[in-house]
Amino acid sequence: MFYYLDGTVAEIAPFLAVIDCGGVGYACKTTNNTLSRLKKGQRGKLYTYLHVAEGIFDLYGFATQNELSSFKLLLGVSGVGPRAALAILSTGTPESLAMAIVTGDEKSLTAAPGIGKKIAQRIILELKDKMAKESAAAGLDFSSGMSVNAVSFTSKATEAAQALAVLGYTSAEVAAALKGVDVETLPLEEIIRQSLKKMVK
Repeated sequence: MFYYLDGTVAEIAPFLAVIDCGGVGYACKTTNNTLSRLKKGQRGKLYTYLHVAEGIFDLYGFATQNELSSFKLLLGVSGVGPRAALAILSTGTPESLAMAIVTGDEKSLTAAPGIGKKIAQRIILELKDKMAKESAAAGLDFSSGMSVNAVSFTSKATEAAQALAVLGYTSAEVAAALKGVDVETLPLEEIIRQSLKKMVK
């Protein structure tokens, strides 16, 4: 229904931002990361997700498309609702979420309020499985360390490619994004961050 809201930041509260668009204030539930980019009285743009359920009609807004994609990805995990997804994305970034899934890092997920070990394990299991299926369907074989475009990856680059696939990017997009990034010396999270920047330009 809504793709994004672009207007003046009218109010900021914990996990909430109100964007004034033409005299109408849209209340968007959001993350700490998005709130840190907004300033009351200044212009703000949020990519939105409308959550409709029985008796519920909530609007969620995010400063980046990567964060929105990660939010929707988390909602696809059984037992993870909007509140839990916001909590996870408020204690980390899309990059750190992808890394946690690829490396099986439960601790970084359980650092979010209300996220226990069982939910963390389910998120890692289900999203890793989804990543494997999507990678196979796209012809991206990580086990061989090669991309569909026959670009040879180091182990760090392979992990970065897996993390990007978790976030929903295709094999061709991943291979193109990793080209030109210093995969030999940069930390894994920085490789992912730089690749994401190239893809959203």
